[in-house]
Amino acid sequence: MMRSSLQRSGSPRPPAGALAAAALAAFLAASGLLAAVKAKDLPQRYQDFLAEVALLMSKEERESFLEIEKDYQRDAFIERFWRIRDPYPETARNEFKERWDARAASVRSEIGDFEDDRARVLLLNGYPDGLVRYRCADLWPGEVWYYQRAESLGHEVVLLFFQPHGLGRYRLWQPFDGLDDLVRFVSPFADGIQLVDQVQRTCRFEESEAILTAYRFAVSQGGLGFPSMAAQLTTAPESPSKEWVATFNAYSTDLPEGAATFAAEVEIDYPGRHKTRTVAQVLIGVPREQASVSELGGHESFNFLLTGEVLREDKLFDSFRYAFNLPVAEVVADSIPLVFERYLRPGDYVLVLKIEDMNGNGSYFRERREISVPRVEAAHRRPPEDSEAARLLAEANAAIASGETTVKIVPPRGDLQTGMLRIDTLISGEIAEVAFALDGRKVLTKRSPPFSVELDLGSLPRMRTLAAIAYDSEGNELTRDEQALNAGAHRFAVRLVEPRRGKKYRASVRAQAEVEVPEDQVVERVEFYLNERLVATLFQEPFVQPLILPGAEQIAYVRAVAFQPDGNSTEDLVFVNAPEYLEEVDVQFVELYVTVLDREKRPVLGLGRESFEILEDGVRQTPLRFDLVENLPIHAGIMLDVSASMEESLEIARTAALAFFERAITPRDRATLITFNDHPNLRSKFTNDTKVLAAGLAGL
Repeated sequence: MMRSSLQRSGSPRPPAGALAAAALAAFLAASGLLAAVKAKDLPQRYQDFLAEVALLMSKEERESFLEIEKDYQRDAFIERFWRIRDPYPETARNEFKERWDARAASVRSEIGDFEDDRARVLLLNGYPDGLVRYRCADLWPGEVWYYQRAESLGHEVVLLFFQPHGLGRYRLWQPFDGLDDLVRFVSPFADGIQLVDQVQRTCRFEESEAILTAYRFAVSQGGLGFPSMAAQLTTAPESPSKEWVATFNAYSTDLPEGAATFAAEVEIDYPGRHKTRTVAQVLIGVPREQASVSELGGHESFNFLLTGEVLREDKLFDSFRYAFNLPVAEVVADSIPLVFERYLRPGDYVLVLKIEDMNGNGSYFRERREISVPRVEAAHRRPPEDSEAARLLAEANAAIASGETTVKIVPPRGDLQTGMLRIDTLISGEIAEVAFALDGRKVLTKRSPPFSVELDLGSLPRMRTLAAIAYDSEGNELTRDEQALNAGAHRFAVRLVEPRRGKKYRASVRAQAEVEVPEDQVVERVEFYLNERLVATLFQEPFVQPLILPGAEQIAYVRAVAFQPDGNSTEDLVFVNAPEYLEEVDVQFVELYVTVLDREKRPVLGLGRESFEILEDGVRQTPLRFDLVENLPIHAGIMLDVSASMEESLEIARTAALAFFERAITPRDRATLITFNDHPNLRSKFTNDTKVLAAGLAGL
C-alpha cells in the first residue's frame, strides 16, 4: 500500500531504459568519451583540425566546437580560433598559423601521429637543429634531437626519444623512467656504466655519441629539473583570450531546444550606398501583443536582443548583435519597430535572424531568408514603404552618404607635433571647398586642390583637434573628418559623425559613431542614447543606428558611449534641432593629482583645501573642486636602470617591479616598462596584462 501511494502522489517514474540511457550519457560525459564520439561523427576535415590543434585547444574551446551543428559555423570558429592567436593582427598574414600549419604537415608526413611525444615537441618548438636516428641491437629504436635554442625554453636542449618494444608511439625518455625502459636486455638495477658499455658495444660511433650526450644532459638536470623542462617543452601556452569562446557562442542564431516562438514581419530596404557597398536596412516589426513588458521604477519598456548572420556561398560573411530598449509609452503603433543596417557587397546572400524577448518569457523569433543585394547608384533613393516606421525613417535614410564624397585627414608622422606643420587630406567626389578648424575655430578655407593647411602648433606639444569640413557649391556640409593631434597611441575616444551640429531634423536621424581605440585594444560595445534613454546597443561595426525623434523639430540630443572590455568608457554628445541662441561651452579643468607623504614616506591623510596653494606662472589659482579620489584607473610607468652599476641590485628591483604590477594594476589600469642604460628602451607597451609586463622584466 505504501509503495502504491507513493507512486500516485509523486512524479511518474521514468522507464528503466530511460534511466539507463541517462546514466550512460552522464558516464560518457564525465569520462570524455562523449566528446570523442562527437569528434568521430564530424566530417574528416574537422577531425583533422582537432588533431592538429589538440595541444593548443583549451577544454572550453573543444567543448564549444563539438557543440556546433553547422559547417559554416565550424569554419567561422576555426577562423576566429586562429585570429585570436595572431601575434600581429594588424597585418594580412597570420605568422603563428603559418608556422603551426607547416609543423603539422611535418608531423603528418614524418611522424604520422599527433599523440607521439616527438609530435608535441616539434609542434611547439619546431624542427630540431640536429637529429640522429639509431637502431642498435641492445636498445629499443630511438631518436636524439638537439636544439641550439628551443622555443619553449630559450636555451640549448638535447632530447632522447625511444619506441618501447619497437612498436607504437615514441616516448621522451626521462631519468625517472630508468634504463630498463630504454635498453632491451638490462636489469632494472643497472647503472649508467652498464648503459655506456652496451651503447658503445652495439651502436655506431655517431649513434653512441648522440645517445650518451642526451643521457648525460637529462641526468645533469637533477631530480626535478628535467621533468619540469620536459613539461615546458610539451605544454602549449594558454589561449591569448579566454573570453572569445563565450562571445562566439553568444552570436549563434540557433534556438534553444523546445523554445517558444513569436511572429514578426521583416522588411528589407536598400536606401543608399557606403563606399563600394550597399546599405542593407532591415526593419523588423514585432506585434505589440506578443511582446513582454519590463517594469522598473515605474518605467515600462520592451527589451529585445537581436543576433544575426549573413551567409554567402555557404560561408559566414558577417555576424552581428544588437540590443534594443524601447519605452512602452513611445511605441504608439501596433508593431514595435526594430531597425539595423549592414554594409554588403552586391550579390546573393542568406540572412539569418534571431530575436530574443529579454523580459522573462523565454520566447524567440527566427527567420532564414534569401536576399539579393542590388548595386545602388549614388542618386538612388527608394520611396518609403506604407508602414509608419518606414515613413519616419525616410529622413534618416536621406542622410546616407553615397560613398563617393569623402574627406580624410592624413595623420601626420611622429608622436608629438610642434611648430609649423602641414596637414594634407584625401578627397573623393564633388567638393566645392574644404574648411579647416583648429579646436573648433575656423582657420582656413580652400576652394581648390590641394586641400591642405599649414598650422603653427607652438613650441610645446599640446593636444589639439583639427577638423576638415567639405561643402558643396551651395554651402551645404557634405562630410567631415577630425584628427586629434598629440593624443598619443593610447587615446580612447568616440565621435558622432551624424547627427551634425546645427542641422535640423524632423522625424528621424541616422546616428553614426566613429571610435578610436588604443593600440592592441578593442571596443566591446557602443550605446546610443536619445536624450537620456538608451535606445540601442551595438556590439560590432558599423556603429550606425537610425533613431526616431520624439517630435517634429523638438530639441533633443544624441549621445554615443563606447566601452572597452575592462569597463573604461568615453562618450560624445550632439544637440539636434537646437535654437541658434543655444551655445555650447567647453569647460576645461586642469586636474592636479597630489599625494602627500611624511618624512617616513607614509601617506598623510585628512588634509583640506586650505592646506594647498596652487600657482601657475607665479599667479595664485583658486581650485574649483577639492576631492579625495579613490579607485580611479591609472596609467603607470616603471623606469628600470639596467646599467652595470645595477648588477648586484637588479634582481631586487625586478622583483619589486613585478610585485607592483601584480598588486597595483587592475583590469581598468595600464602600465608600461622602460629600461635604460645609455639610452631608454621600451620593454612593454601600456597594458593591463601582468604576463606581458613580467615578460618585459625577464631576461634583463
